[in-house]
Amino acid sequence: MKSLKIMLIEDDMIEVMKLNRAIISLKLNHEIIEANNGEQALKVLEQKENLPDIILLDLNMPKINGIEFLKILKVDDRLKYIPTIILTTSNNQRDLLECYKIGIAGYILKPLKYEDYVSKIEKLLSYWSVNELIKL
Repeated sequence: MKSLKIMLIEDDMIEVMKLNRAIISLKLNHEIIEANNGEQALKVLEQKENLPDIILLDLNMPKINGIEFLKILKVDDRLKYIPTIILTTSNNQRDLLECYKIGIAGYILKPLKYEDYVSKIEKLLSYWSVNELIKL
């Protein structure tokens, strides 16, 4: 499996540590680019030569929430092709529908149990590491 450059947009440091811990425990060789909110993520994404392969996006964030961030991402001619997967605790059907309307690659609910979380992350990353990804 190829290693991925993954941008995690998450304001909760415990969630950031959880993802890093899951990747280490699964012995995966992926690079994580961390952004604490949508604004910070957009600044990183402005440097077009270092774009991530996929984006993991939390919905509930300060400044720019996940849906607002998605709308900005999808109007950019290069950024709109980066597969963006929602990683959230919100099972709100309106959020789910809105995200799919804007154009997401997936919507994953964060489970409460750590073992379930690791299992979901493993499946998610193994799926994306076998996909052909667009490099612009």
